[in-house]
Amino acid sequence: MQEQEDQNEARKTKILVSVIAVLLVIIVMITISYIRSTHPRTQAKKEATAIAKKYAHLETVDNFYWFTRKDTYFSVTGKDDKGENLAVIIPKSGDKVTVLNQKDGVEEGHIRQIMETDYKEKRIQKISLGLYKDKPTWEVVTKNEDGSLNYYLLSFEKAEEIMIIKNV
Repeated sequence: MQEQEDQNEARKTKILVSVIAVLLVIIVMITISYIRSTHPRTQAKKEATAIAKKYAHLETVDNFYWFTRKDTYFSVTGKDDKGENLAVIIPKSGDKVTVLNQKDGVEEGHIRQIMETDYKEKRIQKISLGLYKDKPTWEVVTKNEDGSLNYYLLSFEKAEEIMIIKNV
């Protein structure tokens, strides 16, 4: 009787150890996958921040954006060494950096407000800043109830509608 109880106890311990080992493997795999999937964004942000600090003398960075239309742009917003709020738009190639004073355009918070009031969009997936046809542009991606996406391009200067693509 005691021997059978000891065997049951040993079996329970083996099962528990096996479950813990499987869970640890799953956690490690998820962690590795997460790190690999976020690495390009982390690297792009690091490089864009360095370029923005060099060209626009940014001292603080508030936001990072990854904008892809015909070309890819990385943008950062923040304050320069004079306390000015700037937006720095950097092409993927790293050349021809565009520096904008945020007071000359519409900030992300205002874009969100416009989307919610004027366009009645509640499910904003992404907002990014870049260049479209060589003009500073906000891209807003929203998601519909059915899972389809809408793309809005609004001018940086006045949030004027440039293009809308719905139900993609």
